[in-house]
Amino acid sequence: MSCAGGARHAGGPLVAGRTLRERFLAGETTIGTFLGLGSVSAAEVCAAAGLDWVLVDLEHGGGDEDQVGAIVAAVGAYGTATLVRVEQPERIRIGRALDSGAAGVMFPRISSAAEAAEARSHQLYPPEGGRGVASYNRAARWTLDTAALDRSNEQAIGIVQIETRGAVDDLEAITATPGADVLFVGPQDLSYALGVPRQFDDPGFQEVLDRVVDVCRRHGKVAGILANDRATIDRYRARGFGFLALGSDATLLASTVRASIPEGLGVKHATG
Repeated sequence: MSCAGGARHAGGPLVAGRTLRERFLAGETTIGTFLGLGSVSAAEVCAAAGLDWVLVDLEHGGGDEDQVGAIVAAVGAYGTATLVRVEQPERIRIGRALDSGAAGVMFPRISSAAEAAEARSHQLYPPEGGRGVASYNRAARWTLDTAALDRSNEQAIGIVQIETRGAVDDLEAITATPGADVLFVGPQDLSYALGVPRQFDDPGFQEVLDRVVDVCRRHGKVAGILANDRATIDRYRARGFGFLALGSDATLLASTVRASIPEGLGVKHATG
């Protein structure tokens, strides 16, 4: 089975013969977006536009778990990988996302290295972890690629969110956790956790961003962050962030529409 950008693989589409996790480990910068509209077509449009990955947001987005497989198939045709942010980092939620063909999982609300390690264990087949074993799913090409079971433990991407006070306090240990490939800052959640809601220029907030980049460099991990425009993406990239989320399907659509409305036209009260 082939697709633009390389063959479809259990760890996501292959780009230049490498899975997305291998690209992370090689220090390659990637860019993607969050999917919150619950639309497979919107996901495909984002992939067609050239993103390395899309992330199905099951914590805050409008979609559901049943759409993950369809999105995997749609975006994989463009060489784009699918990631999933689960509602809770529970065994069943993580396993179902991976069985649907996702290349990796984002773990929200992590507050310690122990929690990060437990979430990672749910991605791994025994004896390393406790993921349930089945091959009649998209990840194993409906039993046509049972060798995917052998590759999965090495290929499944773990993304730990740094968005709680506990995560900040245990940052070094979380970064050292095996399989915590990406440490991802959710700026809004982090700012609230630090007691400076949406004050992204606050020195304490900025100091945590520097710490995330530093510990990732020292441990060979990838620092990730969300930004809503090209200029901010460029600044974060120059700062050392290598997993760059360009807003979401919803924010990109809204900003494009707003910027395209000629002056003097449109609903004047739509200022929120």
